[in-house]
Amino acid sequence: MRSQGEAVVVGAGVGGLATAIGLRRAGWAVTVLERRDALERYGTAFGIHPTAQAALDRLGLGDALRARAVPYRDARIRRPDGRVLAALPLERIERKAGRPELLISRPYLIDALLAELDRLGGVEIAYGRRLTDAAGIRADLRVGADGINSTVRTAYFGQGSGPRPIGTVAWIGIAGFETGMYGETWGRGRFFGMTPVEPGRTNWYATVPEATTAREVRDAFAGWHDPIPRVLAETDPATWIRYEMRHLHPALPAFVADGRIALVGDAAHAMTPNLGQGACTALLDAEALTRAVAARGAAGLPAALHAYDAERRRSAQRVAFGSRSLHRFMTVRRPGLRDALVSLLPG
Repeated sequence: MRSQGEAVVVGAGVGGLATAIGLRRAGWAVTVLERRDALERYGTAFGIHPTAQAALDRLGLGDALRARAVPYRDARIRRPDGRVLAALPLERIERKAGRPELLISRPYLIDALLAELDRLGGVEIAYGRRLTDAAGIRADLRVGADGINSTVRTAYFGQGSGPRPIGTVAWIGIAGFETGMYGETWGRGRFFGMTPVEPGRTNWYATVPEATTAREVRDAFAGWHDPIPRVLAETDPATWIRYEMRHLHPALPAFVADGRIALVGDAAHAMTPNLGQGACTALLDAEALTRAVAARGAAGLPAALHAYDAERRRSAQRVAFGSRSLHRFMTVRRPGLRDALVSLLPG
C-alpha cells in the first residue's frame, strides 16, 4: 500500500485505535504512541448508539462489534423504593434508527480494534511511550487521543481548557449474574445503574459523593430496591473501579490546530458518563477525521482538518454539555420536583 503520509496517534484507547484504523485504510503509515506498557483489560461496558455503530460499519468493524455486543432494551428509571418513574428512550432510538442500542464489554471492543489493525498491517503501536514534549513529534499528521489529561492538547492548544472535577466519585463493576432489571435508580444526590453486558453478567455503576470505601458504598444503597444490595454484596470490591468524575472545561474553541494537529475523544471533549456517550463520541470523531483525511489526501490536510472540526466540534460539545446537565439533574438533593418531571416523560 503506497503511503499517503505519516501519522502519529498519541493514545491507544478506543478513539486512538479507531483513528489508526481509519488512517491505515486511507493509505497512511501510522504509529500509535501509548504511555502504558500494555492496554488495560478492565471489563466495563460501553454503550454504542446506532450512529456510532454506523461509524464502525464504515471503518469495517461493524460485524466484529455485533459478534460480541448485546442489545439494550426495556430499561427504566426508578426511585430507590423501586417505583418506576419512566422508561429510558431505547425503543424510540431503535425505531428511529432501525437498530437497537448495543452494549459491549470494553475488552471485547479493544480486542476487535487491535485485530483489525493486525489484519491491515503497517501500524506500529509503541507501548511505554510517556511523552514529555508532544510538540516535538515529527509527522505529517499528529492526533491527540490521549484522554482528559492530554499532553497533545496542552502542547498545541495551551492550558486554557483542562480537567475539572465535579465533586462526585463514581464506582463501576461487573456482577457475576444477570439481574434482569436494567436502567437507573435515582435517589437523593446519588444514583445506581445496571445494564446487560454479556450472558451471565451485569454491568453496574454508581455515584456516592461522600463514599470513599466499598463498605460506605454498600451502606449508601442498603435500603434501595432489589437487586441493588445483592449486586454490591456479591461483587468483589477488589474488582471495583473508583474514579473521580471530571470533564473538560471550558469547551475548546477548535479541535484542530496548525493544519496538522487534531484532537479526538476525551482529549477534545471529555464529559461526565451520564449520557453513556463517551465511547460513541470518540468513535464518531475518529471516523469523521479519517474520512475527511481520506477524501483530501496529505496535500489537502488543512482543509480535511477544517472539515473534521466543522462536522464534530459543536455536536460533541453539545453532548458533553447535555451529559453534565443531566448529572446535575440526576443528583439533586431534593428529588421531589425532579421525580415529578421525570414521571411526565413518555413511556
